[in-house]
Amino acid sequence: MGTDESDSLELDLLAASLRSDLGDIGAFVEGLAVKLETTLPGVVEVERVKQGFRGPKLVRRIALDAGSGERLELRREGARVQTLTARTSGGIVLKTEAVDIETWLTTLTTVIAAEAGRNERTRQALERLLMD
Repeated sequence: MGTDESDSLELDLLAASLRSDLGDIGAFVEGLAVKLETTLPGVVEVERVKQGFRGPKLVRRIALDAGSGERLELRREGARVQTLTARTSGGIVLKTEAVDIETWLTTLTTVIAAEAGRNERTRQALERLLMD
């Protein structure tokens, strides 16, 4: 298998891994946050808020710089999830657009694969993620 085929297979596996919990949106968001924190430490920003007085901390927002002036963000309020892409310049958001979750995950998969190509530690974390 050539390098392009291997890279394509890795992207397919990563995409399947990220989509695996989509049936349960709560599990999906929580699992995605953990996967991203493991795979892209320092690149992804996860915001958690406490639910009630003694409740658990749940993910409210996931954000990461996708490079080339693009930022990906997922926001959750209860069972509702909103996925967004934003164009930025110099740290200023120029335009935000809501996108469907499939488009967002496809872009996220590409970003993770690109980061793994640049960073050996990310590549190793990605390999561990795909083995789980």
